[in-house]
Amino acid sequence: FFFSLFLCSEELRRWFLQQEMDLFRYRFSQLTDNLMQKFLEHVNLSFEGVSEELKTELENELCASTPGFSLPKVKEQMFYKVGLADAVDLFRTRRVFIKDGFAYVPFKEMDAIVLNNYRTKLSKALALTARSLPSIQSDERLQPLLKHLSHSYVGPDYSIQKNTGKISLEQIDALSVKSFPLCMRQLHRALRDTHHLRHGGRMQYGLFLKGIGLTLEQALEFWKKEFIRGKVDADKFDKGYAYSIRHNYGKEGKRTDYTPYSCMKIIMSNPPSQGDYHGCPFRHSDPELLKQKLQSYKIPPSGITQILDLVKGMHYQLACQKYFELTHEVDDIGFSLNHPNQYFTESQKLLTGGREPKKELSNSGNSQQKNNSQESMNSNSTPTSSNTTADTELEGLEAYFTED
Repeated sequence: FFFSLFLCSEELRRWFLQQEMDLFRYRFSQLTDNLMQKFLEHVNLSFEGVSEELKTELENELCASTPGFSLPKVKEQMFYKVGLADAVDLFRTRRVFIKDGFAYVPFKEMDAIVLNNYRTKLSKALALTARSLPSIQSDERLQPLLKHLSHSYVGPDYSIQKNTGKISLEQIDALSVKSFPLCMRQLHRALRDTHHLRHGGRMQYGLFLKGIGLTLEQALEFWKKEFIRGKVDADKFDKGYAYSIRHNYGKEGKRTDYTPYSCMKIIMSNPPSQGDYHGCPFRHSDPELLKQKLQSYKIPPSGITQILDLVKGMHYQLACQKYFELTHEVDDIGFSLNHPNQYFTESQKLLTGGREPKKELSNSGNSQQKNNSQESMNSNSTPTSSNTTADTELEGLEAYFTED
C-alpha cells in the first residue's frame, strides 16, 4: 500500500499495475492444479463447475471453441461456467464457448479470470489511493520519501569495480558493440558521431564508464579527446567539463562518490528532449525508430517483434533482457536485469567463459515437477504434510485479493 502512494501520475499507476500483474501471473503459474483450486476457493472465486452430463452434451462445441483441445482432452479437463463480464479477455480472443450469457472456461484458462479479477481490485485500490494523495503529500515527513520511491534501487551500486583500470580506452569501441546495453551503446555512438553529449548524457554514460572500470585519469582523457574533435577546445574543456568529471569521481564539491544509474532511475527520471541521447531506448524511443535501430544492429525480425511487444506492454527491462539474449545468442540469461553495469558484467562473464548460459527447462521437466507436487497433495498417507505444503505455497497470494 505504501509503495503505491508515490503513484501520483496516470503513467506511474499503469506501470505499477503492470508490474503487479506480472508478479501475480508468475506466482499463480507456479501452483499445482490442486493448489490453484484451493486458492480459487480461498479468495471466493469459486465458479460453478460444469457437470459431466452437460460436458458430454456440449463436448463438440467445447472442442471447436477451445483452441488446442481435442475430444479426449475435453473429457479429462474440468470446465467452469463463468459470467461474460469476468471472461471478457477470453471471449474477445475467441478462446471459450459461449452459451446463455456464460463462458465455459477450461481449468487451464482460469488464470485469465483470476488476473482480470485482480486487475479490477488493484485498479480500484489505486484510484482510491490517488484521492488521498493531496493530504498525504502535504505531510513534510513523507515528501522526501514519496519523491524518491519511484527511483529506488536496492541492488549492487557498482561504485567499486574489481577491474578498475584494467579496461583500456582502445577497447571501448569494441566493448560498446559486444557488452553495452542498448542505452549505453546509443550514447557511445552519439558521442563518436557528434563529439559531444549534453549534461544528461554525460552523467548517464560517464557514471556507467566509471562503473565498468575507467579510472578518473582515463575518463578525463576519453572525454577530452572526443570533445576537442568537436567544437570544444582544450582550454574550455579543462575549465568546464573536467570539473564535472572529477566531481562524479568524488574529487570536487562535496566529495560524493557518485554511483552509476540503475535501470529504474534511467526509465523513470529525466526523459530526453530534442538533441538528447540519454534515457532508455525501450522507454523513450519512438517504436518505429527503435525498430530501425534494432534492424541496423542485425537483430532478427522475430526478435524485433518480441522486443516491440514487450515495449508495448511497458516491460522495458524485459525488452532489454530479450536484447541481451538475442545479441548473445542464449535462450535464457538466467538473471533479472536491473542495472546497465549488471548487463556489462554478465555479458563479459558470458563472453569470457566466466558463466554458462542458462538453458530453459524442458516442458517434461516442468511437468514432472508439477506431477511430483500433485502426487504429494493427493497422498492419503501424509495429510498433514500435504496441508502444510499447500499453506506454504499459497502464503502471501491471498493478500492480492484482500479488500482492505
